[in-house]
This record gives sequence, structure tokens and C-alpha cells, in this order.
Amino acid sequence: MKTLRLQLRFLVPLVLTLVLAALVALPLMDRLTLRWFARDLNNRDVLVANTLADAITEAQTDGKTWRVQTLFERAVQDERLVAIALCSADDEMLRRTDGFPRTLGCARAREISNRNDPRLPLESGAVHVGYQPLDAENASSDRLVLLHDLSFLDRRSLDTRRYLIGFIVLLGLAMALITVVVAQLSWRGWVSGMRGILRGEGLLLPLLTSPPELQPFASEVRARLRDLEDEYRRGLDLVAVWSPERLRSLLQTQLRGDQVIVVSNREPYLHERLNDGQVIVRRPASGLVTAVEPVMRACSGTWIAHGSGSADREFVDAKDRLAVPPGAHDYTLRRIWLTPEEEEGYYNGFANEGLWPLCHVAHVRPVFRESDWQLYREVNERFADAVAAEARSEDPVVLVQDYHFALLPAMIRERLPRATILTFWHIPWPNPESFGICPWRREILQGMLGSTILGFHTRFHCKNFIETVDRYLEARIEHEHSTISYRDKETLVESYPISIAWPDDTSTWPSVDECRRRVFERLGLAPGTCLALGVDRFDYTKGILERLHAVERLLEKRPEWIGRFVFVQVAAPTRGALEEYRAFQQRIHGVTDRINQRYGRPGYQPVRLLAEHHEHEAINELFRAANICVVTSLHDGMNLVSKEFVAARDDEQGVLVLSRFAGAARELSEALIVNPYHVEETADALHRAASMPPAEQRERMASLRMTVRENNVFRWAGRMLADAGRFRLRERIAARVQRHTNEQDETTLHA
Repeated sequence: MKTLRLQLRFLVPLVLTLVLAALVALPLMDRLTLRWFARDLNNRDVLVANTLADAITEAQTDGKTWRVQTLFERAVQDERLVAIALCSADDEMLRRTDGFPRTLGCARAREISNRNDPRLPLESGAVHVGYQPLDAENASSDRLVLLHDLSFLDRRSLDTRRYLIGFIVLLGLAMALITVVVAQLSWRGWVSGMRGILRGEGLLLPLLTSPPELQPFASEVRARLRDLEDEYRRGLDLVAVWSPERLRSLLQTQLRGDQVIVVSNREPYLHERLNDGQVIVRRPASGLVTAVEPVMRACSGTWIAHGSGSADREFVDAKDRLAVPPGAHDYTLRRIWLTPEEEEGYYNGFANEGLWPLCHVAHVRPVFRESDWQLYREVNERFADAVAAEARSEDPVVLVQDYHFALLPAMIRERLPRATILTFWHIPWPNPESFGICPWRREILQGMLGSTILGFHTRFHCKNFIETVDRYLEARIEHEHSTISYRDKETLVESYPISIAWPDDTSTWPSVDECRRRVFERLGLAPGTCLALGVDRFDYTKGILERLHAVERLLEKRPEWIGRFVFVQVAAPTRGALEEYRAFQQRIHGVTDRINQRYGRPGYQPVRLLAEHHEHEAINELFRAANICVVTSLHDGMNLVSKEFVAARDDEQGVLVLSRFAGAARELSEALIVNPYHVEETADALHRAASMPPAEQRERMASLRMTVRENNVFRWAGRMLADAGRFRLRERIAARVQRHTNEQDETTLHA
């Protein structure tokens, strides 16, 4: 019934169009018919006049004018000729037949004949008026007035109308039949395609065929379905916040307890030997470790990383393994040893002098050396061997972390073809033109496409990666599904915004007032000072220099803050072996000294630079003591410092100033969003943050805390692992179907 109604929607406009065309065509047809026959009758008038001219002239010359009347009577016996009259050159009526209208004079007949439509309506019917000279070369010759019957024209017009109406009816029926057939076929294909879209086909395995006319609409539907899916997932998070228990449950239900292996360059715990010979366990300053370590505690898997601590070798077993965290033993850490040459080429060289500035589009030129590339490949191979050695089955779930291991997914795929490989790229992905700088761009892309799922922080980075593959590789890309098929392997490219583990138990934390008292006492700050805080690695992409310029501009524009505003920058040393980093650190020290000399006074320094490593507890204390947290990254994948500050403020006070170029800005919209390159804007934001009323701080911080709590790191891991679980389930079903098909083929062959 619905299909019939849809077809009627097509047919009704078609029928109305045909009726309108007929209404327009019929009067036009009448005018054309009249014009054609008028021309024919004019030619007939000339023929009759020429035929009678000699006889009329001869009768007038002989004085036998009665013969003219006889000629006229014979001529009107023609069924089309109604009447004839003879007029002089002076429009005097000389002769006429009995049927000639007495009201029609010669002058009027001449006037009517000169019209475009020489028609004269009479009681007996319309006639055509013709006015022809007997001698065209003699202007004083007599004229013949001929009246032709037009009733035959009406009869022919009626016949033409009948034929035209019949033709239009037949044409309409044919068009209606064709429309119904085409609509039926199109509707069936459209419905079939829409059913496939609504069934979710194409999430991991895209539709093989799709009508071209359906593609634009299908793209919109898939986009809306993806938005609805995101809203649905957020709705589930509101009901049940992601937690370690929920993540473990997901592993048991969707992954059937499959082994989880994490691979990263940085290890979650380092054993460092101090100068006095004492060994301490330290967590590195790393957003990756902050995010992934809670996930591993929940999954109880194996973490493979570079053993970079000075005392790391003393605490592993014969297979370079140890249980961590110290005292809890939630998962296993497998350490990989690198020579100084390998660390220099693979880590400092290709990864941090090449890929890091390339992907951040920083104002530092990437450096690519052939020797670094060879060491990068060798180290990736060694980690791939370690993954194969640690795998307890043929299909473990492997989480490859960050840009140090761009080649690793394809290498693991060679060793473990059935493994589910989830690669997460923690830094931004540049546009295709920028990435084209890399001499080994094809090899890197091929390595990453060994992944089952490839994750980025934002959809913008996903889009950049897909466009880069499209530019440099021959691959089949399904933009609607964010999938890339390369060498018979399919990779889902999806955004998974990373986060932190939400602190559920804060009862052991010192109060905000106590934290503030300790920090102020340690730093020698005056009571009532507005404390702004920055926490970063000493890296040129973090916007530390721009941050200092904004503080300097604030004190210049608003001198009332001198003596009342202090900016503390925690900058953990990193990559000191690289010249760019050493020069950057020297420049930061120089700018800090200049600002302190310009605006400092006895007992007051506006900028305090803490260029040393701080443990998590010390950082948390600073977060709770600060009035403002400043994050001015020039380009950052996510930046977890902003989320850690929000999580630390259970008093719902404090203001977050956040760069628009950090991935976190898309989630933390209640922060004061700034362009770090715009010094004036950042300085004004610092003033606004320092002057913000407590009520507004509470509203903003409450919303920020809700966002971070709901979108925690377990949700990040859960989404990736859930997608991996669905993919593995599909693979297992496909393998089972294939085995069943092969068995049937063998049975048929033997039969």
C-alpha cells in the first residue's frame, strides 16, 4: 500500500503536466491550422480569379454582362465557394451571386481580406474573404470578392483535436507504465541499500555494491547514525560510568578474556640509581603512561617497553620480566634493552628529530637520516619479535602506542596473522603535503595499515591520515565508513579521545587550603597571591615561550598585578641530547630571567621555573593550590594536563586556560579557550581568569569535572576494545562459515 502511494506521488504530477500541455497545445494547434488553410485559400482565390478573368473581360467587352452572372452561378456550385461578387476599382458592386451577403460592401470586403485572419462570421457559418484583381498589372481593373466556406476547417480542427487528445492519452499511459516499472526497480534497490545501512553494514566491512544515486544520501545517513551512536554511548556512560570493573567485564564478555599486550617506548615504572647508591622507582612524566597504565591494571596483561632506567636490569628475571606496580603486581612489564647507538638513532634521531616535528607542524625543521631510519626499522623488528614471544595464543589483542612504532603493526601481522592490532597515535597527524616531506612516507603508511584499528584523538586527524593514504598509496578507501583496504587487509580509522583515570577516592588527599599553604611556604609566596601554573615536559610544542610572553604582557598592561600574580612553570627535562631542545631550554631560562629582572622586586619574582622532575603527588598538590592552570600547546594530540587539573579540583574552584590547538579543547569547552600565538588574547584571558568570581569558577569547573569523569580513560580503552571485540567476532564467524563451505565442497567432490 505504501509503495502504491509513493508511485501515485510520481504519477499525479505527470498526469497534471500532460493535461496542462494539452490545454496549451490545442489553441496553438487551432491557430496553426487556420494559418495553413488561410494560405491555401488565398492561393485558391488567385487560381479562381485567373480562371474567370478572361471570360469576364470578354463578356464586358461584348456588352453581354448577363454572361458574367452565369459564370458566377456556375462557380459557386463548388461546395467550398459560398458566393462571388464583382467590384469596380471604385468599390462599386457590379455583380454578385444570390448567396452574397447584402451587408457586405466592396470596401469592407477589401478591408477584411487584408487582415491576418480574413474571417467573416455569418449566420450560416464563418467564411473566408478573398479580394483579387482581374488584371494584376492594371490598377483600374475590376476586383473579385470570393467567400469560401470555413466549416470544413472546423471539422478538420475537431478531427485534429481528437487525434491529439488520443496521442496524449497514449503517451501518458506509456510514460506512466515506464515510471511505475522504473520506480519499482529503483525503490527495491533503494530499500535494499537503506536496509543494509540501517543494519550497520559497513562499520568494519563496507558494502561491496551501492547504487550511485544512493551514495550522497547514504553518506548523510551513515553520518547521522554515527552521531546517534556517539550519543547512545554517552547516554550509556551517564547510566554506568566506565570503571576498571566494567573494562574487565568487557574483556571477559566481548574479548573472551583474550590476552592484551601493550607496546610503548616509555615504560610505566623506572628503576633509577641515585648518586648515593639508593634505587628508587619512578613514574616518567608521560601522558601516555598516565592514560594507559590504569588500563593495564584493569586488563592484567603484558606491557612491552624500552628499559631506560639506570637500574632496570637489576630487577627483571631471566626473561627480562617483572610484575608491576611495585607491591600490587597487577600486570607484567617486559623490558627491551637498546644500545646507546640504537637509542640515539631510533629514539632521538628518527622519532624525535624526524616524526615529532613533522607531525606537530612545529617551527622546527624535521631531520631525516638514512642511518636513523635503519635503526628505527631494526628496533621495530625487535619489538615485533618480543610481541610474538609474549603472545600465549595466535590471536592476542595488541595495543601499539605512538609514533615510535609506525612500522610495528605490519611486522606483528607477519608474525601473528590472526592478531587484533590496535594502534593509537598519541600525537597529531599532519596534512598530506606536510607528511610528504618524509622520505619513507610509503613505508610508514604501509606499516600502520597492518593495524586492525588505527586510532587518533580527533576526527580531524583521522581525516588527515585517510587523505595521506589516498595521496601516497594505491588503496581502496571507504570514506563513509572510515575504512582503508590495503593488500587484502582492512583497517578501521576511528577517533578515540584519550583521557585519565578519574580519582574516585580523594579522602586521602590533603585539603585545598593545606596544599595551598604548603606550596606557598615552599615557594615563598605572599598570602593572597594569584598562582598560575603550567605543567609540561620541556618541549617546544607545549607553548611555554608563548605562555611567558603572555605573562609579561599581562604585567605590562595591568601593573596592578605586579606583586600579586605569580606564574609557576613545571618543566620536566626531556630529550636533552637533542640540540633543538637544549637551545629551547636556554631560551626559556633567558626569557624567565628577563621578566623577573623587569618586574621583580625584593621578595617577589613573577615567574618561577621549576625545571626538574616532579612525582604525581607533588603535581597534584600544585594543581590543588593553583588559581589558574595554563595550557598553551602550539599543536597537541590531546594534552592530559588540562584533564588532570580538572580532576584535582574537587573544590570546584580554579580556572583552566586552554589552547584551541590542543585536542582537549574540543571536549573542555567551559575552559577559557585561547590562541597561544595571540599574546594579547592570552594575556587578557589570564586577567579574566585571575578576576573570575568564585560562582562562575564553580559553574565552569563543575561542568568540566562532569565531562572528564564521564569520558575517562576506561571509556577510551573500552571503546577501542569493544570495536576490536566486534571485529574479532566477525572474523571468527567468517572463518567458521569458510570452514563449513570447504567441508561441503570436499563432501561434494568425494561424492
